[in-house]
Amino acid sequence: MLHYLNVHISIPKQEASLNSNELARQIVDIIEEKQATEIVLLDVSEQTSITSYFIIATIDNERQGNAVRDELHEKLHIQHRVRPLNHEGMQESGGGWVLLDYGDVILHLFTEESREFYKLDELWQKANVVMKIM
Repeated sequence: MLHYLNVHISIPKQEASLNSNELARQIVDIIEEKQATEIVLLDVSEQTSITSYFIIATIDNERQGNAVRDELHEKLHIQHRVRPLNHEGMQESGGGWVLLDYGDVILHLFTEESREFYKLDELWQKANVVMKIM
């Protein structure tokens, strides 16, 4: 509590920041709740210096992709004050994919056709599979 000119101001305590592993697992839980399928959590820290984890998941359509993106934004921002550093894809533009970059965790959501086209699972096949939800 701060005292300033005889006024008491309560500053809410922030929740502890999520570490990379906790953030990745939180994202997996949220996208699973929104019915994404074929979810794979990869530890890519030994293959690249740009991030620690990739999450790759399949969505049915762009509407679901946008709903997942919105749910992640709402839950992670409200509960943990975490926002993506960048996001690409979907919105109204089409393309069948969305990327959300949280720094140490990068989420790739693809429609089935886009996932088959980009083949990220094959590209990162040497990464350690932390979790797979089919």
